[in-house]
Amino acid sequence: MSVDAITRVKRDVVIANRILARNDVLDAYGHVAMRHPLDSQRYFLARSLSPAIVEEEDIVEFHLDGTPVDPNEKRPLYLERFIHGGVFEKRPEVKASLHSHAEDVLPFSISKTTKLRAVIHTIGDIGDGVPTWDIRDKFGDGTTMLVTNMAEGRDLAGCLDCNRMALMRGHGFVAVGRTINDLVRMAVYIPRNARVQMNAMRLGDYIPLSAGEIAARATLDPEAPAMKRGWEFWAKEAGVGHLLGD
Repeated sequence: MSVDAITRVKRDVVIANRILARNDVLDAYGHVAMRHPLDSQRYFLARSLSPAIVEEEDIVEFHLDGTPVDPNEKRPLYLERFIHGGVFEKRPEVKASLHSHAEDVLPFSISKTTKLRAVIHTIGDIGDGVPTWDIRDKFGDGTTMLVTNMAEGRDLAGCLDCNRMALMRGHGFVAVGRTINDLVRMAVYIPRNARVQMNAMRLGDYIPLSAGEIAARATLDPEAPAMKRGWEFWAKEAGVGHLLGD
């Protein structure tokens, strides 16, 4: 018997957490969320917990403003859940979002001269330019640099705009997907792309993907068998293959 839509999404959030932790996109910190499949004004996100140990019972349902749907929810929640609310509110087509502190990406968030570019084919999804959000621009230099309210979440979402990814100065990045598989596949390759670009820069000039190549990548169906192969492989590698399928 097929599982219901809510159970499927909760399991997919678990799978995404485990895959991203296993591939060093998330560590003890960071998180991934999915929009509610039946109510676009809600989303699912784990309680405050390290991604590698998230289980199905840890998934919490939220309104877009970051408040739990269950008024009796008393477990600690991610302080930066407002990142996801801001993104889902601004981007109705987005079905999944993540926040990561991947170290390989951080140098590009603080460089004044070098931008993160798509240099390997698997990351053409990030587009031809990745914007950088600096919390100081609107909220001054006295913040913790954490996104702890909807005003900050909306400002970050405004910087992300129509892009697939935005860097956060000295903090990490936010990325979004058309599906959870689409997001996870892209996210696994973001730190790898950063490493390849950094190594190429040590050799001298490098060749990023062209605008045409990036546009062609955007036309690929994220749910095609070839594109989902990573999701299935990484889920089994992370020990949650039993949550796949019905």
